[in-house]
Amino acid sequence: MAGPTIAQPSAANRTPPLAVREKVDFATIGRIKTEAAQHSQVMDLASGLTDVFGARLTGSPSAKAAGDWAMATMKSWGLSNVHLEPWAYNRRGWTSERFAFRAVAPRPFVIDAMPSVWSVSTKGAITGPAIRFDPHSLADMQQRFGGNLKGACLLMEPARPTPAHFEPQATRLTDAELDSLAAGQPLPSPPHEVVEIRYAAADDAAARRWLVNAGVAALIFPARGDGGTMFLGSGAGSANKIPDEIPSVNVSAESYGRVVRILEKNIPVTLELDMQNTFYDNLDVSNIIAEIPGTDPRLRDEVVMIGAHLDSWTPGTGATDDAAGVAVMMEAMRILKVMDLQPRRTIRIGLWTGEEQGGRGSKAYVQQHFRADSSTARREAEAFSVYFNLDAGTGKIRGIYQQGNATVGPVFDAWMAPFKDLGMKTVSPLHIGGSDRGAFEAAGLPSFGFIQDPIEYDTRTHHTNADVYERLQSDDLKFNSAVLAAFAWQAAQRDEKMPRGETGKDGVNQSTK
Repeated sequence: MAGPTIAQPSAANRTPPLAVREKVDFATIGRIKTEAAQHSQVMDLASGLTDVFGARLTGSPSAKAAGDWAMATMKSWGLSNVHLEPWAYNRRGWTSERFAFRAVAPRPFVIDAMPSVWSVSTKGAITGPAIRFDPHSLADMQQRFGGNLKGACLLMEPARPTPAHFEPQATRLTDAELDSLAAGQPLPSPPHEVVEIRYAAADDAAARRWLVNAGVAALIFPARGDGGTMFLGSGAGSANKIPDEIPSVNVSAESYGRVVRILEKNIPVTLELDMQNTFYDNLDVSNIIAEIPGTDPRLRDEVVMIGAHLDSWTPGTGATDDAAGVAVMMEAMRILKVMDLQPRRTIRIGLWTGEEQGGRGSKAYVQQHFRADSSTARREAEAFSVYFNLDAGTGKIRGIYQQGNATVGPVFDAWMAPFKDLGMKTVSPLHIGGSDRGAFEAAGLPSFGFIQDPIEYDTRTHHTNADVYERLQSDDLKFNSAVLAAFAWQAAQRDEKMPRGETGKDGVNQSTK
């Protein structure tokens, strides 16, 4: 998810109007909080998404199976209009079927590693020498390594530094940080590793072709992270690589460093890699939609929407990114349904695919329903009230971003009243970018994301092999489910649709998160 930036609302929106006091249904929200605390299914939902289906790369069988499961689950609760909405995905699907990597000389040891996304397979178990590969240019590569790379496993970068962590990796927002967000001051971004700028043969098409022709067995990259945590990064691959590309692997800092240090002692290292990956074409890719129909004859065609993205990257099982959000949104719908509430407006859930490839699924949905040049799309856009998105990990919701729409500030402040004593108290004027809500904003539709405790999102779980069920915070997800159910309910019961601020910019998640 992109970092926050301060929006520049129009003059008309800079000062909230003196509005009629916002109604808050404390009685119903009290019941919602009780159901979420005492009868929660959110962790079971999260386990299904992560433990059973694992990584859910868009276009993979796991992503499709997870979508089918989500549909069946919501149908079992009695939700209405549960269906798939296909969209065109012009990339290949991919999944890792088998992976084993080890050193066989000078001493056998297991190498902690993972396949690069969309890497081709090895042809069975391959064995070859490790070579530290550090050319300065294509010409330098051809001169220094010509004729010596057949069957070799190339270590493409230097070993990564692994300094001690003197600050906690898991944190919650302090009162001072929340005050800063309320004042429109972005929090400082976490520090990023400084990488030396050097020639990257893997990014040079001519160099890659030369390496293929030279018979290189595999490209080996050090993953960012340490202590066994591997972030998706170098050698991430492409969905559209030609089929004879070289197998690519990301290795933990510790395993990679061990191999490099042995080579620096002029001791040969022999590696064995067995990697089987499967590509999929002619993909059946869809978003998942379900509803609780509105009951007010005047308002039932208007829509309040909540959503999160079902797809994930391949390290780990996509727990904090974004099974946490999906489980919370599904649990919010379950709570509203099991309580037999009768919303005035329709409450709709969207579980998106293709978020990690640039928000493609939500963009397709918004284009079809709200931006197409048709009378139907214009009616749907006019009837749309609001969209709430959750995609910032497992942490507790502490507030909400206005996205530059000052008119919603008093509304959200009132809605938070039942949760303020539990730590949700901040309305921030900041504009938070990225994720699926941007597609709605780009269409001029009110869409909002929540302020969440970071926990370990940036430091340990976001796009890493540690993004697994065990990193989820049960009490936080239960609380978040109550918040989403309450916000959906309040929006559905208002006499008027949510006030609209400025039209957003077409810039949602243009690169992978």
